[in-house]
Amino acid sequence: MQDIAEQLTAWHSAGSSFAVATVVAVSGSAPRDPGAALAVDADGEAVGSVSGGCVEGAVYELCREALTTGEPVLHRFGYSDEDAFAVGLTCGGIIDVFVQPVRPGADDGMDAGLAYVHSGTPVALVRCISGPAHLLGATLAVTGDAHHGTLNSPLLEDASVRQARAMLDAGRTGQLTFGLDGRPCDPNSEEAAVFFVESYTPAPRMIVFGAIDFAGAVARVGKFLGYDVTVCDARPVFATERRFPEADRVVVEWPHRYLDAEAAAGRLDARTALCVLTHDAKFDIPLLERALRMPLGFVGAMGSRRTHLERLDRLREAGLTEVEINRLRSPIGLDLGARTPEETAVAVAAEIVAHRRGGGCLPLSAHDGPIHHDHRGQVEEPRRIA
Repeated sequence: MQDIAEQLTAWHSAGSSFAVATVVAVSGSAPRDPGAALAVDADGEAVGSVSGGCVEGAVYELCREALTTGEPVLHRFGYSDEDAFAVGLTCGGIIDVFVQPVRPGADDGMDAGLAYVHSGTPVALVRCISGPAHLLGATLAVTGDAHHGTLNSPLLEDASVRQARAMLDAGRTGQLTFGLDGRPCDPNSEEAAVFFVESYTPAPRMIVFGAIDFAGAVARVGKFLGYDVTVCDARPVFATERRFPEADRVVVEWPHRYLDAEAAAGRLDARTALCVLTHDAKFDIPLLERALRMPLGFVGAMGSRRTHLERLDRLREAGLTEVEINRLRSPIGLDLGARTPEETAVAVAAEIVAHRRGGGCLPLSAHDGPIHHDHRGQVEEPRRIA
């Protein structure tokens, strides 16, 4: 729901009821991961997507029905060879979609969860998607030190909060199954309550070092990919907000000093991507010496083959091990034949995505393996660096 949180908050603030359909499980090839959502308000306006188009119409009607009945529902969509015209996924996968009506002010857990998601506060939204009728749709909003909403069962609520907090800490989204006594149990048990836990964490960071023309294009594509983007350069004449309007912030500071300060403040984690575009050893080496010793998600540096080899020699002289040096993606970007800043930014973004998701960097037409490589329903662990 994070990608449609702004619209949901607008409806909620206006006191308008809506129904939200969320992908809660995926099997086989499917277009969207768990957590993908489509919402419909009382006037019939729709935002978001659960399938990229295959079953959107059917899910829209389920949302409209939920708004009328006030009842949540769990529905499975798959592909049927027996009925080729049945609503289903043309890719052959299976998705479970939970449709929940939301009335502002009626559910403390949902109200608090939407507020936390909108504000960027890390929160795990816990919803009962299957189980006893009195629990279906019950919602908890769990943060690192508090929770909102109730399950009207202390043992079950305590177990759900405890496990959801652990999932939030690891940045994981998935399902939990408990008996009414709060103990883990078989999902097929008559007393089983199945909860879908969505962990919402702030956007991953991309820090672009070097206020050059390529940096502007990389900042734009970084925002497009959902990163919180910072451009940093020690030269105030180049590092200006006017030159980089797409960046969330533009910082005038020596790169290595800025990296040290952000690490000390705990604002870097294992999802952070660093793009070093400065081409200048006096900036690059002190920065990379630190960055390659941090458990960051991606560290790449621009430069020619000759610059790359000279950079490696300097890093070895600085005392970095081969294991640390091998973490450096340089020259940065995939071989797309890029020339312009925009083409180069696409090449950089492609390498970051492939590194993050485990892609093989081959055309999909060149192999018959799975299209998606990453573990469904799970995001990278946002371990803080201090």
